[in-house]
Amino acid sequence: MDDLLLILPGLAIPRSELQYRFTRSGGPGGQHVNRTSTQVELLWDAARSPSLTAEQLARLLHVLKNRIDGDGVLHLVSHSTRSQFDNREDVTARFVALLAAALKPVKKRRPTRPTRAAKERRITAKKARGEVKKKRRLTAQEME
Repeated sequence: MDDLLLILPGLAIPRSELQYRFTRSGGPGGQHVNRTSTQVELLWDAARSPSLTAEQLARLLHVLKNRIDGDGVLHLVSHSTRSQFDNREDVTARFVALLAAALKPVKKRRPTRPTRAAKERRITAKKARGEVKKKRRLTAQEME
């Protein structure tokens, strides 16, 4: 079970589908940054993943179109810590959260009607506003 990433109930992606690339991370840090490859890039071939149904794949390609390249590969990068292990865990957690959010079904809006009380409040507010304008007109005519 440790080799599966649970995305949603009924959808788990094996860790074997994920590829990790390690590169040197930029920024301050001295010799440690210059000598170790702590930046982690996660690559996942969404287009060829056997874990997804056709519907899930279509939804992912639509929702994550800015993160998936032309070959259907999702790229995520993490370089927030100086530890390769921590960055790898971070990018994997972000991957799971991103897929779960992208595959979450959108609730269909159920149209509703305003209640009688809401209609009455609206009309009362409109009448009050009209009274304010009416008083302004009267005071403007008196000033002339």
